[in-house]
Amino acid sequence: MNTTEPLCRWHFQEPTGTPRVSEGWHRYELVEREGPITRVEDGICGRFSMELREGQWLNLPRAGCAGLNLHGPQPFSVVAWVKRAPKSFKQCQAVAGMWNETGETRQYCLFLDLTIWDSADSVCGHVSATGKPSPGYEYCMEAGIGAKPVALGEWHQVAFTFDGNWVRVYLDGRLDYRPGLSPYFWPRTINEVGERGSDFTVGAVYRWGEMGNFFVGRLGGLAVYDTALDEEAMRRLHASRSC
Repeated sequence: MNTTEPLCRWHFQEPTGTPRVSEGWHRYELVEREGPITRVEDGICGRFSMELREGQWLNLPRAGCAGLNLHGPQPFSVVAWVKRAPKSFKQCQAVAGMWNETGETRQYCLFLDLTIWDSADSVCGHVSATGKPSPGYEYCMEAGIGAKPVALGEWHQVAFTFDGNWVRVYLDGRLDYRPGLSPYFWPRTINEVGERGSDFTVGAVYRWGEMGNFFVGRLGGLAVYDTALDEEAMRRLHASRSC
């Protein structure tokens, strides 16, 4: 298949202190929070990347990014290039998505090191049909989870897809196969919240009344598609150092 045009793609080439503007079907501006967020000359999809220190993140208000409000049976893909850095304490790391745990308006989010189902340092594609914790659990436990660790200090392409029945997790252009968890059978629909749902956030999610689950390191690219890319498309993006 040919890789389709993304809903949004960010290459993070903008100077420190400015909004990061997407290309693709929508031109959305990610705004720094707890910034300024430094642009560094260490890129993967271009000359530069964006370096997130612990506690920093970017935000797109829900009212201004309707194209990323993926819900129902809508297939989608989230693809990112990351270079992880050490974190001061053990906690899962959110890369990007619409995921508000405090308001119980979870929808979808790409995570690393999710800390459920023995997911240490792996790529994780979190999904929710209700926005709430899974029955019998304190947290939402619905996620596709890869088997391989994402090493610190190296550029890696991380991604997950949902096709209406299966969540698949990818690492460096390859399906990160893990029995029962990637592919993860989830024949449900993404939570439809309406106007009161989560913003689209990068580098953190809202939890326990405040922002948390911070990603620490460099982001070289991020894209969201309204289709479930297959492995051939993921390999092509990886080979071309794109997303």
